[in-house]
Amino acid sequence: MRIAIYGAGSMGTVLGAYLAKGGLDVTLITRNEKHVKAMAEQGAKIVGTVNFTQKVKASLPSQMEGLYEVIFLMTKQLDNRNVVKSLLPFLGKEGIVCTLQNGLPEPVVASIVGNDHTLGCTIAWGAEFVESGVSRLTSAPDSLTFSLGSLDGSVPQEKIEMVSHILQMMGPVEIDSNFIGARWAKLLINSAFSGMSTVLGCTFGEAAQNKESRKIIQAIIKECIDVARANAIIIEPVQGKDIVKLLDYHSPLRKKFSFMIIPLAIKKHKDIRASMLQDIEKGKPCEVDSINGSVCSYGDKANVDTPYNDKVVSLIHAMEKGERKPGWDNLRDFDF
Repeated sequence: MRIAIYGAGSMGTVLGAYLAKGGLDVTLITRNEKHVKAMAEQGAKIVGTVNFTQKVKASLPSQMEGLYEVIFLMTKQLDNRNVVKSLLPFLGKEGIVCTLQNGLPEPVVASIVGNDHTLGCTIAWGAEFVESGVSRLTSAPDSLTFSLGSLDGSVPQEKIEMVSHILQMMGPVEIDSNFIGARWAKLLINSAFSGMSTVLGCTFGEAAQNKESRKIIQAIIKECIDVARANAIIIEPVQGKDIVKLLDYHSPLRKKFSFMIIPLAIKKHKDIRASMLQDIEKGKPCEVDSINGSVCSYGDKANVDTPYNDKVVSLIHAMEKGERKPGWDNLRDFDF
């Protein structure tokens, strides 16, 4: 079985190294020529909470050939429609495109390859790019989990099991019948922690420890829960924890409890620096419209106000234009 990881950046390199280590035929594909060259010559080096170097196959998109049974899509979804169209000649007749992206990318992918060829997967761990050939895993080794599912149940069960078996080379996989709920669980985490990590220029843990930024994180989480509820979406647990039960509140006592446990909830991922922040630091556009912006869009549909997510979106867009910089001074913009 031929497998491709399309968009082998920080996280794709980590996943590819684990799959190759498990003996699978996987090719890591990225536009970064120096990264391809380093991996081809020296292997993929994974540092951080684990440390190993794995021989891998790596190539540029222009070097793709043949058909793949599974293509893991790990690019930024800024140009998903054109990217997926470019993959059609390389997808086997019964092949699967499995998204491992932020936000809610599956509907666009399915509109091109079909619902029965589309799987979505949420990732509960993080990584960052160190240098060509090297990625740093920033989550604890016991938190390398995946949630896998389809949009409408049209993907044959044996295909879902096949993709699950592949991902189990890295960590536990939960197959979710309510995959949109699993997506929203990850969207909630990304909106709150990736959003504030980017706004403040810090790690998830630093944003959660500071009491002022934690208040904003809590408000973003509350908006995500309220928006999902208004859209009849049931948010799924994350790694066995019911995040809605833990973090939602309707009384001062529950609000205080929610505030207290936020640093504990993110403890295993405290060293993650948001990929959006890494993009901003490199002068590249980021995925804020697909993350916090998705919460705002769903809020608009259901007439639920999302002022905190709105502010994150506007601040990060200002950063993309060079008008603002990540930093703790940005906290004052949330003084509603």
